[in-house]
Amino acid sequence: MANRHLARSIVLQTLFEWDTTHASEKDASEILKRNVEEFGGGETDQPFMEQLLSGVLAKKPDVDLIIEKAAPEWPLGRIAPVDRNILRLGLYELLFADRAQVPAKVAINEAIELAKTFGGESSGRFVNGVLGAVYKEIGEPGKDEQGKKAQKVRYEDMPLQQLGGAVVYAKHDGQVYLALVHDVFGHWTLSKGKIGDAPEIANETVEEGTVREIKEEIGIDITIDEKIGENEYVASHPEKGKYRKHVTYFLGKAEYEPLKLQAGKGGLDDAKWFRLQDIIDLNFYDDMLPIVTAAVQKLLDKSGK
Repeated sequence: MANRHLARSIVLQTLFEWDTTHASEKDASEILKRNVEEFGGGETDQPFMEQLLSGVLAKKPDVDLIIEKAAPEWPLGRIAPVDRNILRLGLYELLFADRAQVPAKVAINEAIELAKTFGGESSGRFVNGVLGAVYKEIGEPGKDEQGKKAQKVRYEDMPLQQLGGAVVYAKHDGQVYLALVHDVFGHWTLSKGKIGDAPEIANETVEEGTVREIKEEIGIDITIDEKIGENEYVASHPEKGKYRKHVTYFLGKAEYEPLKLQAGKGGLDDAKWFRLQDIIDLNFYDDMLPIVTAAVQKLLDKSGK
């Protein structure tokens, strides 16, 4: 609806002023009232704007972590204030709004339109890249309902990024435990990271890089037992466009010791050990299930159960 687009524009202007003046959340409500009076007219949906503003502010810590994960090369302080708050608004609607009221593609398209209207020359592309990356991570909800407007990019022409990850296990008090990390999208998943992504480690093997990344991410040393599997998927960089991520997964043995999720690991908010029999109740990404299942079977075979 046209008035909903206007409402989002007013909320965006409110967020921009709140952010750049370092106002309080209480002040944000007053800023919204003033903006409604100045720009809204009689066609705006004020309850929608109030709910949208309060929702964005309430979820700001989670949304900012997601921005850091989706755009790791762009710290929040380096993102233009307009773009930063368009992303906050768009991600809130994409991830936390009622999808029956705001389908995923509507949330993305509305944010892109705001970027084109209020942002700089490259804002639309930047916002599209970040929201597109998050949309991919959450499984592309509503994809089957989209039209046939697929941007044709040759898969083999996309840049390739190598990553390594591991199903980390340890034995403690006669039981087998797995070390898992939790992301801000609400899923338990495997610790992983980029291989050879800096000059000083450019020649490391996937195995060496995986051991290094596990240590950097959750603070423990592992010994790789064997390769478990691999997967590959398309991701989107806010500026460089689409690229392929190829992840190789290993079974890695560790000592049962406290996990220490390292600071600066954007997108992750927890790391825990789980008994093997307890992981069945956890929320995994669909593409993780075959990897975890294969690892569990190998661990059961090792234990003779």
